Amino acid sequence: MALLYADLDALRASAADVRIVTSDGQTIAAHSYVLASASPVLERMIDRAWRGAGGCTIRVLGVPSDAVLAFLHLIYASRAEEQEEVVAAHGPQLLALAHAYRVPWLKRAAEAAVSARLTPDRAVDMLKLAGLCDAPRLRAACARVAAKDFAAVEASDGWRFARRHDPALELELLQLLEERDQRRERWARERASREACGQLAEAMDSLDRIFDAPCSAAGSTGKPCAKGDNGGDGGGTCEEGLRLLMRHFAGCARKAAPGGCARCKRLLQLFRLHASVCDRRPEKDQDQPCRVPLCSHFTAKMQAEKADKTWRLLVKKVTRARAMARLGGRQVPEVVAMSWARYNSGSKWAKLR
Repeated sequence: MALLYADLDALRASAADVRIVTSDGQTIAAHSYVLASASPVLERMIDRAWRGAGGCTIRVLGVPSDAVLAFLHLIYASRAEEQEEVVAAHGPQLLALAHAYRVPWLKRAAEAAVSARLTPDRAVDMLKLAGLCDAPRLRAACARVAAKDFAAVEASDGWRFARRHDPALELELLQLLEERDQRRERWARERASREACGQLAEAMDSLDRIFDAPCSAAGSTGKPCAKGDNGGDGGGTCEEGLRLLMRHFAGCARKAAPGGCARCKRLLQLFRLHASVCDRRPEKDQDQPCRVPLCSHFTAKMQAEKADKTWRLLVKKVTRARAMARLGGRQVPEVVAMSWARYNSGSKWAKLR
């Protein structure tokens, strides 16, 4: 410990004009200009102490003297990058001191250190500390740890204390877990929606390819045409299913019966969706009109009847999925590919994605 704080001891030996008193009565000599430049709170405390009598004495209470000494050492060093061991040894105390005395860079370092070393048996205690010190990243880390091993959290002393004496803290942790579950469910629904829209966009491109529409048409993904059921572009499975569905539609006797046929209704919905996203309508392209069946029929019907909000939203999502697929199929320039490779291999932020 003496070697660790050698620089603080050397500076403290030269004309120290402030005395810091800890909770256990230990006195630490320090310099007012160093403390005032690091913390506006300490600056005001020093200013008030100088106005009184009996010298400049500041009381730093609520934490052990070792934590106060580590706090002063980091203030004198003015950085925490090379002092990970000190920050890790007194992380919660340094977080509380940095928040109370408004030292933002030290607060960020202490919050990161506590979050990185968080365990389930300390999750409830650190959640309380995160609320008192306004530490959102530590709060999120507590929620992650509790979600991974809630049984260990329930067996901790902090959880038992919260259930007896701090129901607000217990409720906060349960709300964090519920919000996490709801967020995951929402992400799963959005992911399923994107996948469904992507499949519908692929089906629209397959319809264009089946009926010999040029692949260069607007909205196409730019992949080569698949002339057979198992084309070389990987879209053969989708096209084969559409061909089978159209064969069924051509010979189905139930499509005109009351209630209709579910498969035939599905194909009609695909034709209607294609007409909604098609950019080769007769009024737009007289030279090469769209050859997909019923495209002009559904186009005229949509012009006469306004589609509902749900259908317009589906059309918007499928159009966006086709555009993203077209952009994803483009060849990336070599310079851009090299830049992304360097970024993904060397950037510390890329590793956090």
